[in-house]
Amino acid sequence: MASTALLTDRYELTMLDAALRDGTAHRPAVFEVFSRRLSGGRRYGVLAGTGRLLEAVGRFRFGDAELAWLTEERVVAPATVDWLADYRFAGSISGYREGELYFPSSPVLTVEGSFAEAVVLETLILSVLNADSAIATAAARMVSAANGRPLAEMGSRRAHERAAVSAARAAWIAGFSATSNLEAGRRWGVPTMGTAAHAFTLLHDSEEAAFRAQIDAMGAGTTLLIDTYDVLPAVETAVRVAGTGLGAVRIDSGDLPVVVQAVRDRLDALGATGTTITVTNDLDEYAIAGLAASPVDSYGAGTRLVGGSGHPTAGFVYKLVERADPDGTMRPVAKKSAEKAGSGGRKWAFRLLRDGRATEEHVVVADVEPTVEQARALVVPLVTAGQVDPAHVGVAGVSTARDHHARVVAELPPEAMRLSGGDPALPTVLA
Repeated sequence: MASTALLTDRYELTMLDAALRDGTAHRPAVFEVFSRRLSGGRRYGVLAGTGRLLEAVGRFRFGDAELAWLTEERVVAPATVDWLADYRFAGSISGYREGELYFPSSPVLTVEGSFAEAVVLETLILSVLNADSAIATAAARMVSAANGRPLAEMGSRRAHERAAVSAARAAWIAGFSATSNLEAGRRWGVPTMGTAAHAFTLLHDSEEAAFRAQIDAMGAGTTLLIDTYDVLPAVETAVRVAGTGLGAVRIDSGDLPVVVQAVRDRLDALGATGTTITVTNDLDEYAIAGLAASPVDSYGAGTRLVGGSGHPTAGFVYKLVERADPDGTMRPVAKKSAEKAGSGGRKWAFRLLRDGRATEEHVVVADVEPTVEQARALVVPLVTAGQVDPAHVGVAGVSTARDHHARVVAELPPEAMRLSGGDPALPTVLA
């Protein structure tokens, strides 16, 4: 079990060191994860990474190697090293279900424990939730633009090798149909797909030889890549080799609306009316929307989904919102600086619904969960007294998150699906 303890910023441990020295480290504290705004003019965000995070928190342990390095580098005092040797998160974590939608000020995660045990988790929490939620939000917009047509995640070669796995997981939760990444299939149960690249065609002495080799290996139901040379002659070759039962063709370049229509016309003229067309080529939600009227059957997205340049950050922050006074009384606290002001106090959130449609994000400051009529409670327990709820982790947790996301997206008003920049789809009301 690989430790996650050093996947953190130095100042987490130097804050801990100073708090242990002055006696404030063990004060009860409440930290909250939220985003002040939706980046890129987006109308909603999609929370992803929760299951990964809960597993990572379980591995947040300082073993001999980690403790030796901290000692050698003199990051913290020897007494703090001793404290870290026994670290186990024993507090509680609650938050939105993975796959849930979020809006500005939504309290997507709440961490409760001593200041010491909660503060050291900040960087780990934010690195997982910010990365996965950014991917899931971008993926959700692509799913919306595809309007029911399947999407495959194909971004492994555009990301860090481990980030590629988590990206495939996040895209699957947001509604993608499959991934090219085998480790995502093994680790998270995401369906995998893939056939051949241009290199396979170039390996052979002719395009026809390449197509024959692929069909011999995979059957006529395979997908043939037809734009290594000339697209329309390739269509004729593909049908000649595979017959009219050819499964699909893939197009990875060109003026897609024009090329797709020409390919569809040629396939139909050759009698391959059941052969489907999939397109790739650096697609994002805008390119997918631009193909809405074209005879495209499915899409593959990678670079613009996982590469970082195709989507803005989720913008989550981790802030102390409540802590104990010396007498044990819990006191709301919040940052007051301009443009980064927060709201103190432990919070609960609800989605107000009218006739099955979401109308408002209702956030309530309270020590215990209140009851809000005609609303869906958003905050659920994830970790209780250090014990993770198993329903939120593993392959089963991913499947549950995907199903939950599909349900909650269906609650949004139609205008939430617009790709143009604008206000959040739901207002957030703090009570």
